[in-house]
Amino acid sequence: MATPHTIAVAGKGGVGKTTTCGMIIDYLCKGNKGPILVVDADANANLNEVLGVEVETTLGAIREEMTQAELKGNIIPAGMTKADYAEFKFNSALAEEDDFDMLVMGRTQGKGCYCFVNGILKTQVDKYAKNYRYIVMDNEAGLEHVARGTLPHVDTMLLISDCSRRGVQAVARLAEMIEELNLKPGTMGLIINRAPGGILDDGVRAEIEKHGLKLLGVLPQDESVYRCDCDGEPSSKLPAANPVKQALKEIMVSLGI
Repeated sequence: MATPHTIAVAGKGGVGKTTTCGMIIDYLCKGNKGPILVVDADANANLNEVLGVEVETTLGAIREEMTQAELKGNIIPAGMTKADYAEFKFNSALAEEDDFDMLVMGRTQGKGCYCFVNGILKTQVDKYAKNYRYIVMDNEAGLEHVARGTLPHVDTMLLISDCSRRGVQAVARLAEMIEELNLKPGTMGLIINRAPGGILDDGVRAEIEKHGLKLLGVLPQDESVYRCDCDGEPSSKLPAANPVKQALKEIMVSLGI
């Protein structure tokens, strides 16, 4: 299989980044654009809830389990090296769904383990990447994982903001960081989320232009998405006619995805 097209979703906390990511994944699945590898690189993982799937374990949880077992003197199964046993355990973190597979980073309790688990995530993504047509990664607030090279390359970088000037300013700082890190995504642009009536305020539009951001599209504020978030229901499963899904589909089509 050819090199996968990688999509990274980034933005500050609370702007609907994970909800948007879930709907992108649903769009790819409904369009038969798989196989798809979904990567939840947020230590406070909840992308699975947006997608409506159960995740039995995370890379962080496995790391913690192995660390605790080692401290208690538990022995690696006979005939296996420590490296073989670690690979066996980490392989079990890949959740296989009908339309996509999913890796969740999670976190551990130990000091300094965050960087270590990020390294494990990168190793697993590198190992699996060739088996997929698309890789979609939901980042925590900021660009920690992209900056650490978790993805081999980012083809499409989607910066998510709410419809506020402060939100746009935060995204502009992320765009500056991407340039400073010389990440060079194939395409990078801004998606404004939760715009009342799907209409962008003139002041927000001016802020976007001020920072030279490429506006890909606007997602409307929607009561049904809000209710899903409140009730713990998977917003990615909303009907295709949902206005947010319709607007996002237009953005994806315009990107050639």
